[in-house]
Amino acid sequence: MFHTSTPSPGRVTFIVGLATGLSLLGDSSLYTVLPTHTVEAGVTVASVGILLSANRFIRLVLNGPMGLAYDRWPRRRLFLPALALGGLSTAILDLTSGFWPLLAARLLWGLAWAGIWVGGNTIILDVTRDEDRGRWVGLYQLAFFLGAASGALLGGFMTDVLGYSLAMGIESSLTLLGALAASLLLPETRGARPDPEAPSEAEPRSNPITGSTARLSLISATALMGVNRLVQAGILVSTFGLFLAQMVGDGVRVGPREIGVASLTGLGLGGATLIAMAAAPLMGWLSDKARHRWGVAAGGLLPGIAGFSLLAMGPPLGALVALPATAITSGSNQSLSTALIGDLGGRGRRGRYLGLLYTIGDLASAVGPPLAYALIPVVGLRGVYLLSAGLLSAMLLVSLGRVRGNRPGRPVA
Repeated sequence: MFHTSTPSPGRVTFIVGLATGLSLLGDSSLYTVLPTHTVEAGVTVASVGILLSANRFIRLVLNGPMGLAYDRWPRRRLFLPALALGGLSTAILDLTSGFWPLLAARLLWGLAWAGIWVGGNTIILDVTRDEDRGRWVGLYQLAFFLGAASGALLGGFMTDVLGYSLAMGIESSLTLLGALAASLLLPETRGARPDPEAPSEAEPRSNPITGSTARLSLISATALMGVNRLVQAGILVSTFGLFLAQMVGDGVRVGPREIGVASLTGLGLGGATLIAMAAAPLMGWLSDKARHRWGVAAGGLLPGIAGFSLLAMGPPLGALVALPATAITSGSNQSLSTALIGDLGGRGRRGRYLGLLYTIGDLASAVGPPLAYALIPVVGLRGVYLLSAGLLSAMLLVSLGRVRGNRPGRPVA
């Protein structure tokens, strides 16, 4: 049976965001500590890349089926086991060592994260309307950024103080604690907020994504996520250290101390993450107020275009402006592409569209680093950044083309 009362979007977002953020601790920690703790993990340095990317590649084939599952079944039935699997995958890192157990843990985490991320966003879309969707989706993205950043910091600190194995055990417990909280506090949200066009749960409205115009809107929203992940998580994150090395060499001297290029890279990308965290809910809120999500998306692309263009010009101090600018675009695109899927898709189809959205995003972020390093010998790093600015400019044109007739609260047809 579906709930007859509508759960509070704020309460649901808090519970789902808390559980999602805690689930990310082990994964984020592993990216931080595995490259320097291969002996404790029982793996070789050469296998680190495979282990850290295995979860992403398996999600390419899992996001779509997971979205279909969320369309057909109650949310709790899928979301809660996904959280538990996430805790189990981190526990394996604590209890075992060696390449094959760790590979199994990473593949299990890929399955868990597909269920957590597709499901969490589906749940948020369940309890929101066109007029408040951008804000709550943006706040859920904030929970994602917080979880990822906390995992990197907490994992590194606990590993240094307590050791690799115990750190993973604690983070596994925290993930399972989040799963327990969700099992006790999260209501079932499927059908919690009926679509206004649907007379009853037994007679849901047909999927509004029909016709060439609506299909183009769906493709455009998916492209917004794909381009964002390609240029931000794929290209910029993997090449920013190289950019700084070309600009300042091994580091910069501040008074009597020299700050190395690795520290500068970490500071820059960490600061950009904080800015993206703030931009995601802010741009979502603005899109609700403006009642014109594509128009806000177009405005959110402008800082990224300027930022990548400035990086391509190459002045070292330009990074101080360019990186925050690209971060604004990253947070904006991340939240608005998801909110647009909520605007475009009917209740019975949002899961599969989210599955497609995140599959494209995962593929783009996986392709970005090898693509960037394949192009650098041909066009140089500045050329790669110009290409990134060009891709964002193309999305600006697409967004401006989608502005007319695509306001929240008006069905897309």
